[in-house]
Formats: sequence, C-alpha cells, structure tokens
Amino acid sequence: MSLRMLAPAALLLFAVVLLIVVVTSVGGGDGDSSSAREERTTRESGSRSSTRDASSQTRSTRHAYTVKPGDTLGGIAAKTGITIEELMSLNPAIDPRALVAGQKLKLGDRR
Repeated sequence: MSLRMLAPAALLLFAVVLLIVVVTSVGGGDGDSSSAREERTTRESGSRSSTRDASSQTRSTRHAYTVKPGDTLGGIAAKTGITIEELMSLNPAIDPRALVAGQKLKLGDRR
C-alpha cells in the first residue's frame, strides 16, 4: 500500500474512532441504562401493576429524590409516580435539561 493511500485510511480510521468515543460518552454508559432496560422488560412481561404499586409506595413515603447520573426528568417522574408538571412546579429552580447528579428534588408533602 502506498503512502498516498495510507494517509486517507488513517484519517478515516481516526474519524470512526472519534465518532465512537463521542457517541458512547453522550449515551451515558454508567450502567443506569441497563437498569432502565430491565425495568422496561419487566413492564413488558406483564407485571405492570407491581411496578405501579412500587411507584405509589415510593410516592407516599418519600419527600425528596436524589438525582443519579443519567437521570432525566421523565425517568424520575416514572420512578416516583409524580408527573413532570408536578416535579417542575415543586422545583421551579431546576433546569430539566441540566440535572446534576446529587441534586435533590422535592417530591411534595406526602403523608
């Protein structure tokens, strides 16, 4: 292979590797996605009511939620059983596009 062919091939290889690195870093490969997949699989297998029961128990006993890496407002709403609108009204200072791991979100006064 001549040097004229080697340079474009090396550039193409670099671009592919860079693309893979960027895509995997944006995807949040911290392990939370597998638990979300398991939860979705559990729901699809017919145990929807048990998931809802767990959510309602969480909702009735917890007053706050600590954001975990990879969490989204929609995911938190699904986990806690509180609507996104309710979360936004209880936490007006949060930016739903920039949740920070460790950040506390109010879930309301549940008794």
